[in-house]
Amino acid sequence: MAKVLVIDDDPTMRLVLQRNLKQQGHEVVVAADGLQGWELAQTWQPALVICDWMMPGLSGIEVCQRLRQTPALATTFFILLTSRDQVADRVQGLDSGADDFLVKPIDASELQARVRAGLRLQQLNQDLQSQKKRLEDELAEAAAYVQSLLPAPRQAEDLSAEWVYLPSTELGGDCLDYFDLDERRLVFYVLDVAGHGVGAALLSVSVLNLLRSGSIEELDQPAAVLSRLNRLFPMEQHKDKYFTAWYGVYDRQTRQLTYASAGHPAAVLWQGGQVETLAGQGLPVGMFPEVTYQEYRRVLAPDTRLYVFSDGAYEIPLPPAGQLWGREGLVQLLATGDSPMTLLTHIPRMGEHWPDDLCLLRLCFR
Repeated sequence: MAKVLVIDDDPTMRLVLQRNLKQQGHEVVVAADGLQGWELAQTWQPALVICDWMMPGLSGIEVCQRLRQTPALATTFFILLTSRDQVADRVQGLDSGADDFLVKPIDASELQARVRAGLRLQQLNQDLQSQKKRLEDELAEAAAYVQSLLPAPRQAEDLSAEWVYLPSTELGGDCLDYFDLDERRLVFYVLDVAGHGVGAALLSVSVLNLLRSGSIEELDQPAAVLSRLNRLFPMEQHKDKYFTAWYGVYDRQTRQLTYASAGHPAAVLWQGGQVETLAGQGLPVGMFPEVTYQEYRRVLAPDTRLYVFSDGAYEIPLPPAGQLWGREGLVQLLATGDSPMTLLTHIPRMGEHWPDDLCLLRLCFR
């Protein structure tokens, strides 16, 4: 038994439809005009609506449009009842969101067949919506798990670390981490897996867990770490996914920063009132076997800030032509010295979602 709502200003037509549908075993409610039908649809939430096109007040087209704009009624199957049989009329009805038509005078067997077909499609649509909701819930849960793996902001006497991480979808391929290797040295990195979604997130989490577990002995040697990751994560074994990475080690006693890059955007250093782009290059991890990476070293002055980020922080298309905002715009923002969360409010965006995963890490060496 299904809930069917009949909306028609003709009492004879309402009676005929109601009797026929009840004989099919359906639960039927009737409305004498469009406004009453719209109110009944909201409270009763039928599986199928049969609605006359021409009525005083709200027309059948207007009732249909309201249903389609209401999430709770979006899967309701809508049949327009009309004496119009021109192609242009059917196009107008379909454009308004109607699913099917019944042309007056109504044939009882055709009515039964169209209602049965409509209810089958409505049930299928409802099942698909339920599956979509379940997948969205699971993705949200997975995104919360990934977020929980990221390190807590750090505020210490000699060093502070803050970050922002925004996936373009529920799950992203960007990742960051920092942890103490020992009392003297801090390890930190940002990586960006090609692509988005579940596959990219799984690869980034795998790398994070591997590095955090201490399974790689050379954690204090950035170039060696990137070479090891390149051997462990060849793209042909990970659905052609590769990643860029910027990996650094900071020694608190000597104030020396040692770092290496695997095709990642160059980090930005702010010290002595000057902004500097740190040299560094290399192929992304996983592209080619036996790649070697170069290490760079810098002694940092007091009150130095270091920014490490993914390309999603600056490769942002701007309206109207979609020209990229660009790295120069980001570097000018970084020169202000603001926290990542404050910087985020000044980074332009198009629409509701970010076009790419965005990851921005700031380290302050006091």
